[in-house]
Amino acid sequence: MKLVLAPMEGLADDVLRGVLTRAGGYDWCVTEFIRVTDSVLPLRCYTKLSPELRHGARTEAGTPVRVQLLGNDPTMLAANAVQLALLRPFGIDLNFGCPTPLVNRHRGGAALLAEPELLHAIARAVRTAVPAGLPVTAKMRLGIDDTSKAVDCAQALEAGGIDELVVHARTKADGYKPVRRWEWVAQIRRAVRLPLIANGEVWTLDDYRAIRAASGCDDVMLGRGAVADPLLARRIRGGAETAPNADDWREVENMLARFWTGVRQKVLPAQAPGRLKQWLGLMQRSYPQAEDLFRAVREARHGAEIDAILAAEGILAAPRAAA
Repeated sequence: MKLVLAPMEGLADDVLRGVLTRAGGYDWCVTEFIRVTDSVLPLRCYTKLSPELRHGARTEAGTPVRVQLLGNDPTMLAANAVQLALLRPFGIDLNFGCPTPLVNRHRGGAALLAEPELLHAIARAVRTAVPAGLPVTAKMRLGIDDTSKAVDCAQALEAGGIDELVVHARTKADGYKPVRRWEWVAQIRRAVRLPLIANGEVWTLDDYRAIRAASGCDDVMLGRGAVADPLLARRIRGGAETAPNADDWREVENMLARFWTGVRQKVLPAQAPGRLKQWLGLMQRSYPQAEDLFRAVREARHGAEIDAILAAEGILAAPRAAA
């Protein structure tokens, strides 16, 4: 049984990855995507998105990091994979799941699921280009508007030589609606031999058990559920039957403090509040205390305002000096 922290564009950057993996429970995590177009990116592009590459491709907690690439040109993706391999990531992941309109308009992410032959060409080019010992994996949705090509896409990626496949159990059209097409993961599992990881709508321990039963997969990737409950992976590992509680919240407060400190060091003071609000917005699903804290910070527009609020709540030791 493996648990993997999902790539979440605009949400799970290196700061949040570091905080979540420090809580324990993950076998590895995957970065947000790096877009590949018509050039070979300099090494700094990879280390900017994944600073973990400067530290053995591991988070501060020691969790291995795979770096995700997004694009539609097999030759350029292969060339960038060779460049990325110089930094010794834990693995290279290929994005065939992003549903956002901007990415899809540029023929990236889930938009490629109409072209199994292109998926095969990309997988083959990248797998051939990088060292044999470096895992090349992929993450796909079930299709664009329907699931009619889901098995074809998975088989094309397998034939292309990928080592592992994550199946997000939604179509592009499903977006992030609460849709659970877990039975389709089971169909794909029966059609391929490569290791399969199930993903989609796992918010609780019960969801985790249900996706394993429905998909037949031992391994599961956690996405927004891991952000809503930062202790979810550890809860799953321990088989804990209790829902998030007040004792958990005290630990989550420490995680919030580490996260906020990291965000303040990374972004401009005016940009920082949005990051905290984004996390608290999702966390309200699991913790009523997060709802109270979200209301307290909702109107804050500057990092120093958040500093003062978190200090008043006892989450930070003292307010930071205004930046």
